[in-house]
Amino acid sequence: MTASHPLDRPVWNALTSRQTDCAIGDGAARRFAPDYGPLTGARDASPEGQAALAALPCDETGLWLLEAEAVAPPPGMVVSHSADCVQMVADGPVAAPDPDFAFVDLTEADAAEMLALATLTRPGPFAARTGRLGAFIGVKQDGVLIAMAGERMRPVGFTEISGVCTLPDHRGKGLAGALIRVGLARIRARGEIPFLHSYTSNSAAIGLYESLGFRVRQAAVLTVLTRAG
Repeated sequence: MTASHPLDRPVWNALTSRQTDCAIGDGAARRFAPDYGPLTGARDASPEGQAALAALPCDETGLWLLEAEAVAPPPGMVVSHSADCVQMVADGPVAAPDPDFAFVDLTEADAAEMLALATLTRPGPFAARTGRLGAFIGVKQDGVLIAMAGERMRPVGFTEISGVCTLPDHRGKGLAGALIRVGLARIRARGEIPFLHSYTSNSAAIGLYESLGFRVRQAAVLTVLTRAG
């Protein structure tokens, strides 16, 4: 039997390795604690995995699963949303960061502003403590955070770039690309491979990621599970 790749089930592999301290659940399914976000993973699609998914805490946000295929809802749950995605990796040459690009490392003092920016621009699920999952950097203008990017899932040997967003009035200035270049350089300097996810429909974002050195590794499906009724 061929061994599975760590990115085939990135949430599960992150929460059973380097991010166990952020996990809720045991056995065959785990999720990030709600204040980190709704991402959830199962060990496999077995009945045991289905039962473990159904046993996880689930609020109105639901359980968000990123898998190679759509996830069937376990008993007592329904699929409230699904979307086609791509998983991309940067395992070859990547764009070097701009040495003149001015950015800041974001800290706990920036948490409220980070959450507000993500809530406004909706780069993906972002909760109160998502910014603690890895290093986040940003661009500020007159003391106001106008763009950011950071790290989310961290299965062994890999780090996901996520939370990439820019205030609407500041888009088109290349801020997202510049921040991603910095993130790429930092992750590669640690000897890890950067990866990310994008909605298949977001062709502009995919084009940007490809220009920075990412390639599509595989298709993925976002499945959001909520309680029936």
